Amino acid sequence: MKKYIYVISIILFFLIIYTAMPYIVNFFTDKENLPTENHKMLIVGHRGGAGMAPENSLQCIEKGIQTGADMIEIDIHLTKDGELVVCHDQTIDRTTTGTGKIAEMTLNEIRKFHIVDKNGKETDEKIPTLDEVLKLINGRCRLLIEIKRTNNLYQGIEQKLLESIKAHHASQWIIVQSFNDSVLETLHALDHTVRLEKLVIFKLQWIPVIFDGTFTYFSFKKYHYISSFNFHYRAITPALLKKIHAQGKEVKIWTLEEPNNWKACPVDGIITDRPDLWTTFFQKQ
Repeated sequence: MKKYIYVISIILFFLIIYTAMPYIVNFFTDKENLPTENHKMLIVGHRGGAGMAPENSLQCIEKGIQTGADMIEIDIHLTKDGELVVCHDQTIDRTTTGTGKIAEMTLNEIRKFHIVDKNGKETDEKIPTLDEVLKLINGRCRLLIEIKRTNNLYQGIEQKLLESIKAHHASQWIIVQSFNDSVLETLHALDHTVRLEKLVIFKLQWIPVIFDGTFTYFSFKKYHYISSFNFHYRAITPALLKKIHAQGKEVKIWTLEEPNNWKACPVDGIITDRPDLWTTFFQKQ
């Protein structure tokens, strides 16, 4: 019986996706969405700028800053001994010479291994702590921190993050984003001055539902404390963008690579693995 329920659920999921896709307009072909003359486009280095150096490494973050990116984006996790480390995945398998779940390893255990590049070649770097990243950036640009948390993983990570922000006097240049509503709600309850941004994959047309890993009810009232909704770049329509802007909220899109096929549009930020290409592109405009 469980098998049939699972199969039916999968079929329904893909039917919803199939139904929604015609309305997920390729925003960049719409000629009505030209930006105003004074529109400022923020360039965000995804995982530091993962197309330029090993992702989420100090080297990569420094390169992202040097390109002139307005903001650097990183991902954080909580170790077994309560340390905040910067890594995209819940395990260190893909990005280092080691294996294991971050939640089940101490910082010292994690730091026995080296980061590898996208070809699997070992580097001299180790997974950085959030403190090391905060010291490196030190207000030279803004930092967009994504909290990776599902279910009961990383309990208390929100409080730990706020403590780090306070310790580094970084409140003016730190922004936090997450797919997880519980994370965002907890942060807002703990400190309503922190700028929060909601990660979204797509929104269903005509229905107050978004997909952020699960299907979630959406309303501007529910997300009144959110400053920006950060969508997959293929999922933001002109109508939705207009509605979000009318509420005084921003929109960033992820993850765009090269700007070769770019059509001007009034989103507020581009999250990209190649901030170097985008900053050069807009400097020439």
